[in-house]
Amino acid sequence: MQRRFAQVDVFTTGPGLGNPLAVVLDGDGLTTAEMQRFATWTNLSETSFVVSGTDDRADYTVRIFTPTAEIPFAGHPTLGTCHAWLEAGGVPRDPERVIQACGSGLVEVRRTADGLAFREPPMLRWGPVDEADLVRVAAALEIGRDEILDATWCDNGPGWMAILLASAERVLELRIGPSLHLDLGIVGPYPPGSPAALEVRGAWPEHGSIVEDPATGSLNASVARWLIDKGVVTAPYIATQGAAIGRAARIFVTQEPEGTILVGGRSATVVTGTVDL
Repeated sequence: MQRRFAQVDVFTTGPGLGNPLAVVLDGDGLTTAEMQRFATWTNLSETSFVVSGTDDRADYTVRIFTPTAEIPFAGHPTLGTCHAWLEAGGVPRDPERVIQACGSGLVEVRRTADGLAFREPPMLRWGPVDEADLVRVAAALEIGRDEILDATWCDNGPGWMAILLASAERVLELRIGPSLHLDLGIVGPYPPGSPAALEVRGAWPEHGSIVEDPATGSLNASVARWLIDKGVVTAPYIATQGAAIGRAARIFVTQEPEGTILVGGRSATVVTGTVDL
C-alpha cells in the first residue's frame, strides 16, 4: 500500500547541511522485517516509522531503525519525526510540547526559538571506561593515549562512549581508522568567545567500514550531561558537528532551572510523497 513519506534534514536550516532522516508516517501493518528492509534500502543512518501505540500519554509512537538494527532512541530521528508529524497535520494534546513514545519510553519534545528540542532521555550505561578500551580507541584515531583527557560511557540508547580532547581544532584534525570497535563520540572545546562551545564527532563501525554521523542528538545529549556536570561547559551553548565530512550542523543545548537538559535544532523538509510498502 502507499504510505505517506518524508525525508527531513535535521539540525540545519537548509537542505544538505544536517543529518537526513527518512520518515514513514503510516507505519501500521508493517512487520519488523519489512521496516528493517526499508531502512536498509534508504541507507541513511536512521529511518523512522510512526505507528499506533498503547500509551495514551503519547501523541504518537515511533520505531527507529539503522540500516542494520532497531534502536530504542536516537536524537535526530526524534526531532525529524516530530517535525514531519507536525507538518503532516499532527496535533499534540499540549500546544507547547509533543510526547513521543519509543523504545526508551516517553520523550518530551519542546517547541523553542531554535526549533524543536527533546528532553534528555535516561542513561542506560554511565561511568568510567576501561584502560584497554581507551588504548584501542587512541590507536584507531592515531593519537597518543595521553591526548584523551577524559572519557565516559554515556549510553542513552545507541550505546555511546565519549572522549574529551584538548581542543575543537584537534577533534577536526583526526582521521578515524578502520580499527574503531565501538560507537564513539569525540568532543573538544572551542576557545572562549567563539560562536560555538564544542566541536563534536560521532562514528561507529558498520559492514567492515567506519560511518561518521553528520549530527547526533543522542550523543550531544549525553555529552552535555557529562561536560556540564564536570564544569567544562555551561548551558546554554551551541555545539557544531559534521564539518569533517562537509556538513554544518548546529545543535542548541539548554538547561532548565531544575537541571534537565534540552537538545534541539531546526529541521528542513527535503522530500514529501508516498512509498509503496
